[in-house]
Amino acid sequence: MIERPENYQGRRRAEQMGAHRAPAFARGTHGVPAFARGAHAAPVSIQAGQTATAAVFGVAAAAVALGSAASGADNIEATGELPRLDSAADHQDAARAADTARQDRHAEDVATRPTPRNEAVRALTTAAPQVTVKSAQAQAARPVEKVVVKTARAQAAKVVAARKAAARTRTYSHPMPGAAVTSCFGQRWGALHAGIDFAKPAGTHIRAVQAGRVVAAGWNYGGYGISVMLRHADGTLTHYAHMSKTAVKAGDRVGAGDTLGYEGSTGDSTGPHLHFEVHKGIWNQVDPAGWLAARGVRTSC
Repeated sequence: MIERPENYQGRRRAEQMGAHRAPAFARGTHGVPAFARGAHAAPVSIQAGQTATAAVFGVAAAAVALGSAASGADNIEATGELPRLDSAADHQDAARAADTARQDRHAEDVATRPTPRNEAVRALTTAAPQVTVKSAQAQAARPVEKVVVKTARAQAAKVVAARKAAARTRTYSHPMPGAAVTSCFGQRWGALHAGIDFAKPAGTHIRAVQAGRVVAAGWNYGGYGISVMLRHADGTLTHYAHMSKTAVKAGDRVGAGDTLGYEGSTGDSTGPHLHFEVHKGIWNQVDPAGWLAARGVRTSC
């Protein structure tokens, strides 16, 4: 048993109390004061005067939490005081720390759940894969893309071939598609205007209305300027006048829609236009409007 020094607080307290009745907090068989409550309480008998009654105290001899029972006893021997137990504030701090840790664990658990919101946040915060020049070149060299390019080129070639075939089989064409009519066949300024005038910007292509053979190309007929004359299979002649230059020569065979020359204002002309005539025999002009209409080419005349 540990010897208590003369100045031990428990002994001094008991002597001061004398014959007084034990305080309320010490009543009972195992009652102990608040400062001495602990797992190592020991009963102490206190006498006070001739009429004193025995009161049982629990004297706490608890050691510091990190020390042993022996070291606690040494502290008591050295200081004569019992070690102070944890206060209520310490218990509250520990409770708050445990509550904070529990809240942190709950927040981490919520953040890692596979919810749509968490998936969206992860998608926004995840870095996109870096595309390097080398990887881009590798993707560009994929065989699939080469096949696509090759297929597109083949399709374009087919379209061009189909257009050429349609041009070869075309029976009739407008001599200047999209042009406006500026003068029709008939009397004009006291003389016969023996054709139809079509106007577009200078240099517009002039095309053969029907397949035939070139019998004349150049400046051959006076006031007509540079012109081209075609003979068709039925013997009909078509005449294209006032060109800036020709694209064919005498003896050439052409198809419907082929370019014969380019719009100009050569010869007796007041501005760029095409003067178109139809001859039923040389210089036997007829109204081109009816002849063209019979072949599906419409004019405003």
